[in-house]
Amino acid sequence: MIAIFLKTLPFFALIAVGYWAGRTRFFTAEATAYLTKFIFYFALSAMLFRFSANLSFADVWNTRLVVAYLWGTAFVYGLATLVCYMRGVSMQITAIEAQCAVIGNVGFLGVPMLTLLLGAEAIGPVMTALAIDLIVFSSLIVILITGSRDGQLSWAVLRPVGLGLLKNPMIVAITLGLLWSGLKIPIPVPLNEFLDLLGAAATPGALFAIGASLALKSAERLSVAGWLSFCKLVLHPLFVGFACFILFKVDPYQAMVITSAAALPVAGNVYMLAQHYGIAPQRASAAILVSTALSIVTLSLCIAWLTAP
Repeated sequence: MIAIFLKTLPFFALIAVGYWAGRTRFFTAEATAYLTKFIFYFALSAMLFRFSANLSFADVWNTRLVVAYLWGTAFVYGLATLVCYMRGVSMQITAIEAQCAVIGNVGFLGVPMLTLLLGAEAIGPVMTALAIDLIVFSSLIVILITGSRDGQLSWAVLRPVGLGLLKNPMIVAITLGLLWSGLKIPIPVPLNEFLDLLGAAATPGALFAIGASLALKSAERLSVAGWLSFCKLVLHPLFVGFACFILFKVDPYQAMVITSAAALPVAGNVYMLAQHYGIAPQRASAAILVSTALSIVTLSLCIAWLTAP
C-alpha cells in the first residue's frame, strides 16, 4: 500500500500544484480553459494516437472485457438511478448523478497514471474503458436529457450524439491510430518523435489542469457528493472487478487494469455536460471535488489490493 501510494503521490502532487495556482488566481479561469483545450485537442490526442497506432484491434477489443466492464458499469448506473427515483429526483438530474457514479477521469488521469503504475500493456484495457465511457455512457446522458426535455425519444436525438462523437478528439485519435495500425503503416521517425514530444505534455499538463479546474468548483450538497463519490470510488470498481474476475473470467491482468480504471474519480467532462445543459452543475462539481480528494487514498488502496501477490 505504501509503495503504491508513494508512486501515485507525484500525480496528486501535480494536481495540488494546479489547485494552488487556480485558488490563488495565479492561473486564471481563462488560462485554465485554454490549457485544458490544448491538452484535450493536441497533447492527449497525440498521446492516444501514438499509443493506438502501436496496438492491434485485438489489444483494445476483448469481448469478455467489454461485456464485463459494461455489466459492472451498468449495474452501478442503475443503482444510482434507482436511488434518484426513490428520492423523487427529476430524470435530467438523475442522468447527471448516474453519470457521476460511473464516469471516471480515464483520459486525463487514468491513461498516464495506470500505464506508469501497471506497465505499458495497460494501455489496451484503459483505452477500452475510455472508449466505452465516451461512446456508450456519454451518448446515453445526451439521449436521456434531450428526450426528457422533448417529452419523448426520437431519432432526431441521435444527430447531436453522432456529431458529438465525431468531434471528440479522443475518439478521433484512437480510431485513426487503430486504422493506422490495422493498415500496418510504419510511423516515420520524425512523426513518431513529434507525437512523442507533443504527447509528453499531456501528463503534467492534464494533471495541472485538473487541479486548476477543481479550484474553480464549489462543494455544495455534500451528502449527495459523498454518495456519488462512494458509488464511483467503491461500488464501481467493486462491481467491475466482480464482473471481470468472477462472472466473465477475464484475463487477470486485463481485469486488474480495467478495475483500477473504474476506481478513478469522477471525470471533469460530467461537469461540462451539466453546465452545458444547465442541470445541477454544482452537484457534479461537488462530486468531482470530493471524489478526487478521496481518491488519493482509495485509488492507492484499490491498486495495492489488486496487485498484491
